[in-house]
Amino acid sequence: MTTPRPIRVERLSISYGPVTALSDVTIEFSPGTATALMGANGSGKTTLLECLAGLLDPMTGSVDLADHTIAYVRQHLPQGWMPLTAGEVVTMGRYGRRGLLGRLRSQDHDAVAQAAERLGVSDLFGRQFGELSGGQRQRVIVAQALASQPTALLLDEPLTGLDIPSQERILAVIAAATADGAIVVVSTHHLDEARHCDQVALLAGRVVAAGRPDAVLVAELLRETYGPRTLGDHHGHDHPHSLLVLDDHGHDH
Repeated sequence: MTTPRPIRVERLSISYGPVTALSDVTIEFSPGTATALMGANGSGKTTLLECLAGLLDPMTGSVDLADHTIAYVRQHLPQGWMPLTAGEVVTMGRYGRRGLLGRLRSQDHDAVAQAAERLGVSDLFGRQFGELSGGQRQRVIVAQALASQPTALLLDEPLTGLDIPSQERILAVIAAATADGAIVVVSTHHLDEARHCDQVALLAGRVVAAGRPDAVLVAELLRETYGPRTLGDHHGHDHPHSLLVLDDHGHDH
């Protein structure tokens, strides 16, 4: 069996017109690990995820996806969904392997059922996707991504605005995916979520720092990343556990 290779980003730069979103980014994502991307609005988190998903081409530099099967869950769900049931939405995760008109096989149905069970959405299969709550829709979309059996799972702020049970389901999926040897890259605004990952990358249009959470989530680096958006507590402590990061949860561009 071939050992999975890391995803490597080398000297990556991306611009939108005159605005530089990412500059000279070099970072590696190893199989069996989860990486948290942190940074203020406009720092390049979504842009980096879209490059990893193959949706954006580097202006300079390179992204070596190492033949990984990529699944990407966007921050904002598409509006105006067609009248599909939740079950049909999850099943769409297999279309990448079979094609839109391809006949699903037993292993496809098994993958859909397992993904639905992991996210706790099996009982929603007969309901219209558009009628579900926000947390339910997000779990269905993550189940769709999981049904594709990706070796790299990219999640753009998957927990923002969700109820606690939905958050716990998705966090369990992240843990299970890395235990199975997948690469997980997740953007987040929450220090506690980042601390549970194997690696944290702080972005500010560039990589401010990347490494173990205990080495990266320190006051000096967080202030360099967030600037005035980072506040100390009212006791004047300067430990990262006492810092509050303020952000507006918007898109990078």
